[in-house]
Amino acid sequence: MSEDQVFTGLALIVVLAVGSQLLASRLRVPALIVLLPVGFAAGALTGDVNPEKLLGAAFSPLVSLAVAVILYDAGLGLDLKRFRAHTRRVVVRLIWLGALLTAGSAALLAGVLLGMSAGSAVMLGAILIVSGPTVVGPLLHFVRPTERLQHVLIWEGTLIDPVGAILGALVFHGVVAGNSSGIMGKAVQFTTSAAVGLAGGVAGTVVLVLVRRLRPGEVLGTTVQLAAVVGVAAACDVVRDDTGLIAAVLMGLAAANLPGAGTGARNPFFETLVHLVIGLLFISISATVSPRSLRHVVLPTLALVAVLVLVTRPLVAVCASLRTDLTRGERAFLGWMAPRGIVAAATASTFSATLAAQGVGGASKILPATFVVIVVTVTLYGLTAGPVAKRLGVVRPSRSRPLLVGGDPWVVDLGLALRSAGLEVVMWAGHEAQRDRIRAAGLELAPGELFAAATGSGAELEGLTGVLLLTGESDFNALASVNLQGSVEGPVYRLGPETDTQGVVAPYTGGEVLFDGALTAAELSRRYDRGARLVTRRFEGPVPAGHHLLFLVRADGTLAPVTRAGAPAARAGDVAVLLGG
Repeated sequence: MSEDQVFTGLALIVVLAVGSQLLASRLRVPALIVLLPVGFAAGALTGDVNPEKLLGAAFSPLVSLAVAVILYDAGLGLDLKRFRAHTRRVVVRLIWLGALLTAGSAALLAGVLLGMSAGSAVMLGAILIVSGPTVVGPLLHFVRPTERLQHVLIWEGTLIDPVGAILGALVFHGVVAGNSSGIMGKAVQFTTSAAVGLAGGVAGTVVLVLVRRLRPGEVLGTTVQLAAVVGVAAACDVVRDDTGLIAAVLMGLAAANLPGAGTGARNPFFETLVHLVIGLLFISISATVSPRSLRHVVLPTLALVAVLVLVTRPLVAVCASLRTDLTRGERAFLGWMAPRGIVAAATASTFSATLAAQGVGGASKILPATFVVIVVTVTLYGLTAGPVAKRLGVVRPSRSRPLLVGGDPWVVDLGLALRSAGLEVVMWAGHEAQRDRIRAAGLELAPGELFAAATGSGAELEGLTGVLLLTGESDFNALASVNLQGSVEGPVYRLGPETDTQGVVAPYTGGEVLFDGALTAAELSRRYDRGARLVTRRFEGPVPAGHHLLFLVRADGTLAPVTRAGAPAARAGDVAVLLGG
């Protein structure tokens, strides 16, 4: 390709990736529903969007490294404190039972329906066991299922990806080698791969800890994370194929859960980078699927998908949830959530071309069949998961779940007051003494850093509906408000500065400011020290003398704060949160 064509092709991939994600956000649908057909159409209509020609031999390694970055980010969202016994039991069963039953049924059907050879059918079965956080996370964000369902599905989607990638690599090598190693040989190969990935994860974690001690700052810390993940994943893949994915997930888990390992994890820049990578990957991989390759694959693959969706996944969910406390509705919803995502596309793209070049029967159908499975499952679950969850009664209540930022005594009491009014409250504070005060009050404390707790997957996993910035530092509240606007699913409110403040930022920034001008952070603390307390009562008539109205908790559980713009209109059944004298 000429230099102009390369420029044009790369630019189109970036523009289509970002444009598709923007369109999906406006339509309020998962981005994959838009990315896949756009990439396919671009590859079919123009020869410029052809990543295999644009990047040549570098395309497959770049895909593997990009997936490693995505899985590292997914690992950052996994809080081990929430991996409780019943969650762990269900997730482990979903992974190993899902792998066996899905791979077996898909391989059997691929041989019968698609006319694949045994090697190609087994290869397709191994590819289709994966799901992935890039698909499951956005779907759950729209559906808002119950908390434990959300945790189970996020853990399953994140952990099944490296397992599936390694199984795919083992099957690939077995097919190429003529399957001469036997079952014991494959077990040894899998153990070796796991050991290489574990060693890489430990080495990468050590690097993150050492860098953390150098205090690189947020921007440089983010680039260090990226370099560490890419470097470790590449080194592991050189030693053994696809083991870098295990290392990436383990590094993310360590950065999120080990003290001293985090380097500003999950800040907005890293989240932005991951979203861009996801868009680029899906546009690039779907562009490699030609209309001609789909001609004799679509109908047989639709039959395969029907069996996977209607038989295999429900069977896996039933077996995985036996003797657990999951309700019937939760078990049914587990059986209706198994979309395929980026790892399936990446492994199919990586292995199918090599197998087809070596003359393995039916290998040329692996990538188009995988493409159809991804498109159909993402579209099917994306359009039906919400109504199904509502029908099964596993949707979280539409009640507000605010994040309160601050740990002063009055803020902790506000959290208790809102909880007594029926809201689920999450709190975050930077000082350890304040965090201890929150724990002592029995309130839920968000782990990690503020932006990790309030934005992106962290907020999705917690089901947060807004942020209240209530610290005693007006400039911090103002800066955090500016940075969180647009990144949080819901409104962001902050306390206002003193009228005579000399703050650097707070007097000059916009945003929603809480309460009337007299109730600043300093004034609230002063009044609290002098004996003022927060009370809740059914709102009937005017505010009692000597009290200030701070919030109304509506009958439907939504939170309506008083702001500088005015107080919300009271309705029947509202509960008022008041600051008493």
